[in-house]
Amino acid sequence: MIITVSIGSDHAGFDLKKQIIDYLKNKSFILIDKGCFSEERVDYPDFAHNTAESVITKESDFGILMCGSGNGINMTANKHKGIRAALCWNSEIAAMARQHNDANVLVLPARYITISEALKCVDVFLSEKFEGGRHLQRVKKIDLF
Repeated sequence: MIITVSIGSDHAGFDLKKQIIDYLKNKSFILIDKGCFSEERVDYPDFAHNTAESVITKESDFGILMCGSGNGINMTANKHKGIRAALCWNSEIAAMARQHNDANVLVLPARYITISEALKCVDVFLSEKFEGGRHLQRVKKIDLF
């Protein structure tokens, strides 16, 4: 199965986004670039909303987002019912986000993560599976309101 990934960032995450796109182009993924498209100052919510909507509508299977700290873009994505965005700064957290939380959007703190660690997070996030079981009842409670 080919996985489709939507990817978005603000200006602070633009360079990391480009590097991740270049990295994933060499793998078997379909990529949808939801912006931004330069280092010119922009507002992160615009790109978080675009990427989250792509996942919700099933245009893509997963999303990847980044901004300077990862916090703002993560908070925005998580406003969408059905989005489980996880702010990850190492591959162990990325693995747990998929295994235990069924996260569907990976969020990276562009100013606080090395490219090497970011790529490890991407690899793990896109390859790990949700374990279900005891975690399923918890995940079902996320979208109660």
